[in-house]
Amino acid sequence: MDSVSASPRIERVETLVLDIPTIRPHRLSVATMHAQTLVLVRIHSSDGVVGTGEGTTIGGMSYGPESPEGIKLTIDTYIAPQLVGADPRAVRPLMAKLAKTVKGNHFAKCAVETALLDAHARRLDVPMSELFGGRMHDRLPVAWTLASGDTAKDIAEAEAMLDARRHNVFKLKIGLRSVAEDVAHVAAIKRAVGDRASVRVDVNMAWSERDAHHGLPALADAGCDLVEQPTRTMASLARLTGRYPIAVMADESVQDPDTAFLLAQARAADVFAVKTEQAGGLFAAQRVGAIADAAGIELYGGTMLEGGIGTASAVQVFSTFARLQWGTEFFGPLLLTEEILATPLQYRDFHVSVPTGPGLGVELDEERVQFFRRDVQRNASVAITAPTGA
Repeated sequence: MDSVSASPRIERVETLVLDIPTIRPHRLSVATMHAQTLVLVRIHSSDGVVGTGEGTTIGGMSYGPESPEGIKLTIDTYIAPQLVGADPRAVRPLMAKLAKTVKGNHFAKCAVETALLDAHARRLDVPMSELFGGRMHDRLPVAWTLASGDTAKDIAEAEAMLDARRHNVFKLKIGLRSVAEDVAHVAAIKRAVGDRASVRVDVNMAWSERDAHHGLPALADAGCDLVEQPTRTMASLARLTGRYPIAVMADESVQDPDTAFLLAQARAADVFAVKTEQAGGLFAAQRVGAIADAAGIELYGGTMLEGGIGTASAVQVFSTFARLQWGTEFFGPLLLTEEILATPLQYRDFHVSVPTGPGLGVELDEERVQFFRRDVQRNASVAITAPTGA
């Protein structure tokens, strides 16, 4: 048998949509979430190796241009036919091909790239971090987002996290109320936690530049360390950065390595929130980190509130970053009422541990995956509500 015929081939690309409730309403300036939808991608190859990836957005389409339904459609209709029959080990060539034939769709591509990399690392029997040069960290600091919108509830939640030694960095979602009301909310929480925790805010682009000129100095006076994406445009971020004694972080503006370069060139942020899906994949996220590092811009590992698979992939790649001055927010699985991993990621002493097994280092709990499948849930609902004799 020649080497070509012996090479593994991709036989099937499977996509599943899972709907999982959150432990509480999660309020952003763009949406209030009561559940999270995960798109799981499994790539099956002829050698029996299965790689898994995840595509997850925030609030349907209120955050960005991709939806869970769109991710599944794009993979099933446009990406899978190009993968079937290909050598699954050729990760970079396959992703380069998809870059030419499928425009945009960063979240869908990231899910596919993750599945390919998971499978490739499993074949090599190494953690995925080895494919990115090897890990620099065995665990990463993790922030928690306080987003109930109720000051007393947020303080109680923060105190519980501190007592459990799970998180000592808190990001507050603001932007729905007036600047004065938001600042008062942040100040009350900072007074409650004092020096025991860092307090930061995420405005999700809700402020005008005028709002930001009022809000940033007031937040600094309240003891807030950082404000994430206070305004929408790169130009306004550039005018705000360095003007007040509070760090300005770009998030929604960091769409890929190209936009990261433009932001760095304009000095439009002190910090980049790097997100694997938003950047267009794990390799792209690593490139964004390199651009920031070269420009003297500090780094933060951002989340799209992914479940266990997406979070494990982010943990693997960010463990290879030399510097993560502002830590990470890889808490997505903790926001969900149910775990879909057979062995959950380990959160302890304000950090998340990087899995050491092959590939992502985690395995799905197949029973929970099947339970939360949207198509199964809908079929069950129809079966229950259909009238007798229908």
